[in-house]
Amino acid sequence: MTLKVLVTGKNRRIAKDICEHLENDRGYLTIKSRPDKKALFDVVYSELPHVIIICMGDETADDVANYDIFREASKRGGITVMVVANEEDKQLFMKYTKLQKMFFLSRPVSLFAVYEKLISLEAEIEKKNRDNLLQIEEYENPYAAEAEGRKRILVVDDDTEMLIQIKDFLSEFYAVTPVKSGEAAFRYLARHSVDLILLDYLMPVMDGPEVLTLLRKKQELEDIPVIFLTGVTEKKTVIKTLTELKPQGYIVKPTKKSELVAKIIDVLG
Repeated sequence: MTLKVLVTGKNRRIAKDICEHLENDRGYLTIKSRPDKKALFDVVYSELPHVIIICMGDETADDVANYDIFREASKRGGITVMVVANEEDKQLFMKYTKLQKMFFLSRPVSLFAVYEKLISLEAEIEKKNRDNLLQIEEYENPYAAEAEGRKRILVVDDDTEMLIQIKDFLSEFYAVTPVKSGEAAFRYLARHSVDLILLDYLMPVMDGPEVLTLLRKKQELEDIPVIFLTGVTEKKTVIKTLTELKPQGYIVKPTKKSELVAKIIDVLG
């Protein structure tokens, strides 16, 4: 197993140095990302790293809040977050972060300490993988989200900023999963059940109408309510599609939080 490490943060010199050492000394797969919210959202859901190393530089409170994008991913996938910071940066990070757990590394960085932690993580992941192979049966409770009082919504849109916005709008009320393509949506639906799909009308490769057509052809998916997300210029085309494919409606982007929630309540109750 090759450990996959995402390195980000405003201290580019330290980030570059860490990447070089991890690749050359340990053979780890390193992924570098800009520290803005859009880039971080894209990379964490597409690459699914085992470890995230944030190299603090001149971050502000808003910059620290950008790293909260790792919160749900770390809970779902067991991602370990490490923060390289001096004492001032550490206090800033602790004050404004919503991440539940992280490891702080003081500057100058001790590569020995980094390697020691990563080696222990490798051992934990390999043990977990071996244990998974011994499982007789894996069961995912389809009623878990209902027990928490939350309906499950799958959002399908190739626009990262739109996914971030909708997730921010709805996470207070619903269990929201964002994906960036029709193909990713069907991969998710093969393992998970949802109560509603918010579906972008225009997407590359497989557009919204194509996704909905395939959903209606699959017996196990045909009854899932679908609401199209569409731009103003596509409104007439969408209305024509409503009569042919019969989704549960459409929402014109950009949308207000109140309008989006009201439409979902109209469909789900």
